[in-house]
Amino acid sequence: MPDDRKRTVFLGFAFLILLVLSSVENTVFFNKKNLSEILSNQFLAVGMFFVNNVLVISLILLGMTFYVNLVLNFFKKGKYEYVVLEHPRIFALVFTIMILFLSILRTSNLVYGEISIEALPLILLLCTPMGIIEGYGIYLTIKKTLSREMTMKSLVFIYVIFLIAAIMEVGFINLLIWVATR
Repeated sequence: MPDDRKRTVFLGFAFLILLVLSSVENTVFFNKKNLSEILSNQFLAVGMFFVNNVLVISLILLGMTFYVNLVLNFFKKGKYEYVVLEHPRIFALVFTIMILFLSILRTSNLVYGEISIEALPLILLLCTPMGIIEGYGIYLTIKKTLSREMTMKSLVFIYVIFLIAAIMEVGFINLLIWVATR
């Protein structure tokens, strides 16, 4: 097996391991009891949300890198195999919108204990600034990875974007909890 194929297989296993770790982290982190304890300390909350954001963006980065290597090393160039690699902006935009929508539903579930359809317009209104920042970070990660333009400087910039988003997210959740308890 050539080195590129071995690297692709290794990336696939690393992606699966990170996916399992992410699932465990989300189960522990988004437990109602743990979340209320975390939100009581603002610095801890920002740190935890930043770690969660870094884990998510790293999972996306590793998954997209695996996908790029999989396509380049295992698929022959045909009509459909390279579509995502040839149009990274479109795929990045669609994937970003999907992730942001799921994030909004998760936030609604955290605050109200269930997905509250009535509260979604308020949540959408309040989370728009944070969503724009996180969306830009996700879009940039996917686009740069699929275009094979990711550098260390780009990665640091993306992580700074998610640090800002974590600070905003803690403020947003505290605001939603305050509004929900009124």
